[in-house]
Amino acid sequence: MKELAILSRAMIQERKDIILSIMGGFIAGIAGVALFSASGYVISQTVFAPPLYTLIVLTSLVKLLGLLRAASRYGERLYSHRATFSMLSRLRTSFFAKLIPLTPGILNKNRSGDLLARIVGDVESLQHYFLRVAYPPVMVVMVFLSTVLFTSAFSLWIACLFVLGMLATTLVVPGMVLIGQRKIHGRVRQQRAMLSTEVTEVLYGFRDLKVYGQLEQREQQLQQASASLSAEQQRAAGHLLRGQSMHAFVTFLISWGVLVLGAYLIMDGALAGVYLAMLVMASLTVFEEAAAMATLPAYKQDSEHAAKRLTETVQTSNVQSVQPNGVLSPDHAVSMELSNVTFQYEGEGRPALRDMSLHITPGSKTAIVGPSGSGKSTIIELLLKLRPPTSGDIRLNDVSVKELDEHSIWQTTNVVLQQSHFFRGTVRDNLLLNDEEHTDEHLKDILAKVQLPNVSLNDMVYEKGENLSDGEKQRLALARAMLRKGRLWLLDEPTSSMDYVTEQRVLKHLYAQAAEDTLLLICHRLMGLEEMDRIMVMDQGRVVEEGSYTELMEQKGYFYEMKNIEQQMIGEAGAY
Repeated sequence: MKELAILSRAMIQERKDIILSIMGGFIAGIAGVALFSASGYVISQTVFAPPLYTLIVLTSLVKLLGLLRAASRYGERLYSHRATFSMLSRLRTSFFAKLIPLTPGILNKNRSGDLLARIVGDVESLQHYFLRVAYPPVMVVMVFLSTVLFTSAFSLWIACLFVLGMLATTLVVPGMVLIGQRKIHGRVRQQRAMLSTEVTEVLYGFRDLKVYGQLEQREQQLQQASASLSAEQQRAAGHLLRGQSMHAFVTFLISWGVLVLGAYLIMDGALAGVYLAMLVMASLTVFEEAAAMATLPAYKQDSEHAAKRLTETVQTSNVQSVQPNGVLSPDHAVSMELSNVTFQYEGEGRPALRDMSLHITPGSKTAIVGPSGSGKSTIIELLLKLRPPTSGDIRLNDVSVKELDEHSIWQTTNVVLQQSHFFRGTVRDNLLLNDEEHTDEHLKDILAKVQLPNVSLNDMVYEKGENLSDGEKQRLALARAMLRKGRLWLLDEPTSSMDYVTEQRVLKHLYAQAAEDTLLLICHRLMGLEEMDRIMVMDQGRVVEEGSYTELMEQKGYFYEMKNIEQQMIGEAGAY
């Protein structure tokens, strides 16, 4: 299956540990067969009262084989599990590296809970591929063939019986398990992903569900999803137990067959009686190596299903034909240019941007205003290379973003989005997200500039900033951006939740720091835009007006009407 190609490559990278684990497993398997065979032979020899030195040699051999089996089994477990954990680490790193460039678009295609189930559960399921799928057949073939060759030296008929038993335990039993497994293929994983999705959404929306009285209904849905998962897990576990039971039945059937056939051969004079116990004990031991074959189909299908889900997650049709290896200079202000850019979200009936063109010179201050849904925030996402344009070209410093490494763009840009994420930790932890070092005095100075002088660096911030007001979140996000040294500022509604006085004080410090930088401000409020070099008015994905504040007011067009409406609303609010 092509989805398992990544697992094969990971196994090749861990080939040293894999080879060592195979060698350890083979030695342990052969030592186990030899140990029990020698034990049976010792029991048989004692009947004939052999010389004492013969018993000493045989018992010493049994002890040595026991030690060898234990040591080699330990080595097998050590190297096989080390290889497995190393492969899992590589898979996680590889999957996460492929996932990052697809955000935030990947969140529009997958529910967050399902995506979490894929990142955690599906990757964890792949740990069984080597131990439960690839490894057992190798061991079975090596140990069985060696045992058959050993047995054939005493009786070809018993060797043939061993071959029949090997075929039954490695082909017939797994085949029967596979037939039944197809009926429940993927159900457990789908139910687990569904439960994870529902739990995540209930936790995220707990407050709204509580307020609107829908929490009890969602709890019932969770209970139903949990019950469905439990039922599917019971079916899957029962099916695996049936496979293991069939394997045990075949094992004992072959052992009884060896006993009966051996007794017949002894009566016929074709086999010495002293070897019968040895061959019976060998038959009981050699089939231990084939026990994993009974559950191999289940683990194989589970691994294939997990690999398929992971492959579907990172598959994207927007594959770049140009290798992104260009970098932005962090020492100069950045120019931006959009040429006939159109962008349409997947599944949407109309484009968010329509044949958009603009040019922003280095060191200039530009504001983009317009009604909600006009495409303003989409421009920032395209500039940050978070989404590729449907058509058209975007250039930074006269270089297409297709040729620029996204990390270079992010490092050169100071960004404040409408929704900023905050991690559980202290204020200091949430400010120091980059690799730059800052003293506590510098951090306190930045907090003062964003009007948070009374906030301590050791104050706790909850996940997603749950203990902060919207205005505090915006000011903390601005402080985080002001700690960076990028020469390009992309600000999307950075002060929408602040009062007017606080907003003007914060923007005063921000404009002072970005005096020589390129700044793009997206906002709904029209106050304070007199300081902008250029104002662009957007509506339905297009620029309908542009110019300086004075020019737009003199034109008495769209911007003029928006400004009058805002002043009227401020006047009415002041009257109250």
